[in-house]
Amino acid sequence: MIRLFNVYYPTRTIVLLLCEALIIGGSFLLATVLIAGPDSYLILNFEYGWVKIVSLIILTLLISYYFDLYEPQRISEHWEIYFRLLLVLGFLSFLLSGVIYLYPGADIAHSVLLLGLIFLTGSLVAWRRAYEWLIGREAFRERVYILGNGERAQMVAQLLRTRKDAGMEVVGCDGFAASAQDQNQVFAAALSDVDGSKHHIDRVIVALEDRRGSLPLREMLKLRFNGVIIEESGALLERLTGKLYLDGLRPSNFIYSEGFRVKPSQQIARRLVSTLTAALGLLLFLPFFPFVVLMVRLSSPGPIFFRQTRVGMNGRNFSVYKFRTMRTDAEAAGAKWATKNDPRVTRVGMFMRKTRLDEVPQLWNVLRGDMGFVGPRPERPEFVPWLSEQIPYFDLRHMIRPGLTGWAQVRYGYGATLAQSREKLEFDLYYIKHMSLGLDLLIMFETVKTIIRRQGAQ
Repeated sequence: MIRLFNVYYPTRTIVLLLCEALIIGGSFLLATVLIAGPDSYLILNFEYGWVKIVSLIILTLLISYYFDLYEPQRISEHWEIYFRLLLVLGFLSFLLSGVIYLYPGADIAHSVLLLGLIFLTGSLVAWRRAYEWLIGREAFRERVYILGNGERAQMVAQLLRTRKDAGMEVVGCDGFAASAQDQNQVFAAALSDVDGSKHHIDRVIVALEDRRGSLPLREMLKLRFNGVIIEESGALLERLTGKLYLDGLRPSNFIYSEGFRVKPSQQIARRLVSTLTAALGLLLFLPFFPFVVLMVRLSSPGPIFFRQTRVGMNGRNFSVYKFRTMRTDAEAAGAKWATKNDPRVTRVGMFMRKTRLDEVPQLWNVLRGDMGFVGPRPERPEFVPWLSEQIPYFDLRHMIRPGLTGWAQVRYGYGATLAQSREKLEFDLYYIKHMSLGLDLLIMFETVKTIIRRQGAQ
């Protein structure tokens, strides 16, 4: 896998993206040459032709990204890939038509964009079919043996079987043995049988709940010296899912890990970016402010703004500000999480929650320094003691400023139960471990996608 902005992407996905970039550029370049003929040199080099083609590549890839064409785990059916691909091409055609109508100079040459889109449609559909065939070949798959006998091993096996983009094929997984001594014998026999030099095993994933007396060290060393990669399941799960699983997570994982380092210089840079982004956001929102105020006023009786206490950095409480989206008597019976289709939310409030308009006033909290633009979402003090008692390492999310958006928000969404809060913490711990300015910028970029698609809010 390839690491970009402290996030791991399957090598296949990067290859897919790069090849599609070449296909997009090649389609419009071919159309230019066929239509312009000898004049194509002048169009490309003196009339910004190359700039326009590169812009088309970026625009097409961006639209494809927003339609999840590079995240196959989010697509449930096989045919849906081609349906979304056609949606991308249709949306691109509509967008280009509008741009050319308003700015005729943006066209490369007469009919070039039309012919290029025709070439692009056929090429991308054919390439996707070829790509699926290629990744299904055994030569392009990594053979993986899972050393384990419990739920964790089964979870890893199931994940690898569903994540075809990971490029790993599970060729074996151990059964259950009662005692540690029996487990050692079973694992030793299994590893001897799957010797990498004989059966072409490329990787062994250790997925044991309890390793004491269970690891067949001699056989593992032999495999390692034969070129087989030996990897702990937690590291694999972290790369594939973008979260740190709490099951099996020990204090040593924090103490000896390369991450979880909050550097002062890094915090200053993140604080500067958060402040500038918040100031720009408030400035851009200013013309729309009267309309939102009117919407809230007409939705139900009550104040425009809603103030609520949240827990911030180092456990300090602060007041967070939002546009009111619920009735004024929403918490007459006490504090509770919002739920899907919550009857306390007004119709206007539901729209504002889906589009995140209700959270715009929190940009003021960012300017004040109560929050950062990116970080774990601040929790209410009524829930923090209970969550800290029920979920291990929950207090670690208070070691940095909470955020207006965050890794858990773009990868998971809203949590309204203990189980969901636990899973959100797993994403938050990944962010705290790999926290960097580059990751913050990536989260901001993905937040736009989340808002446009109206995901993750309740």
